[in-house]
Amino acid sequence: MRLAGALLVTLAAGAAGAGFWVLGGVLLAALIAVAASRLPALGDDPAARIVGGLSRLAQIVVLAQAFGAYVFPVQPGYAAAALVVFVAAADFAGLRLPDLLVKWVLGVLLAAAAVLVAMCLAVAPVAQTGGIGTPPVAGIVVAALFLLPFLVPEPGERSTGRALVLSLVAVAVTAVTLLQLGPVRLGLSGTAMRDLLSAADAGQLQPLLTVIAVLATLPAAFTTFVGARQRFAPSGGAPVAIAAVLAAVAAAFVPLSAVLLVAGLGAVAELLLRVRVRRYRGVHD
Repeated sequence: MRLAGALLVTLAAGAAGAGFWVLGGVLLAALIAVAASRLPALGDDPAARIVGGLSRLAQIVVLAQAFGAYVFPVQPGYAAAALVVFVAAADFAGLRLPDLLVKWVLGVLLAAAAVLVAMCLAVAPVAQTGGIGTPPVAGIVVAALFLLPFLVPEPGERSTGRALVLSLVAVAVTAVTLLQLGPVRLGLSGTAMRDLLSAADAGQLQPLLTVIAVLATLPAAFTTFVGARQRFAPSGGAPVAIAAVLAAVAAAFVPLSAVLLVAGLGAVAELLLRVRVRRYRGVHD
């Protein structure tokens, strides 16, 4: 779910700096995510809790901003902040999503991605001007950072399989989006998926896209918040409340690209800590 919500906004942000080569950034992030899926979970030391918590909060802010941009475009910032407050309040109230509901949402989102790819491949794209150009190394790295936090699955028995599936979905959606919109239009689009439907002669599906945006962002933000609170701040209390308030403020006022960069750097720091855990275990086994 996190990936579906992130794709609503990360592709445009990555294309703004990498152009056509945003696809290279997605491929780079996918390779890192698959390799990282075999790493052990974070430890329980303070550094791991701080890094893990901040990374998850940044991801929640990204999902909230995607929700605001697609569902409440008139006031996206306030809608994003309201979503953060809602998920924090729902967690405080003890609300939990049934596993069956989560599976149904995942199935709907995978089906929507498949339909989107098929539709874009079936409709001839508008001719694009300009070439691919020289690979911008910095742009590719930044594009990879933007998507990496949403491709790396939580450690588990099937982490590698999940990472592979998520990577395939991300690459396919990125490729067809570039095919239909081109790098310039994609990089300038705040709501790329809405422009993608228009480019594919499927403007009548815009209301359905709004529903998909809700399914891709609201459950993902909630489950991410609950998981982060349980894993990194199990005692709850004032730290969780302060974190929720800061996330709500960031969702309303911090630019998306800055939040994506924080989330990406947090993901890299988290992976480095997980590598340290594996090395520590290897030395002491």
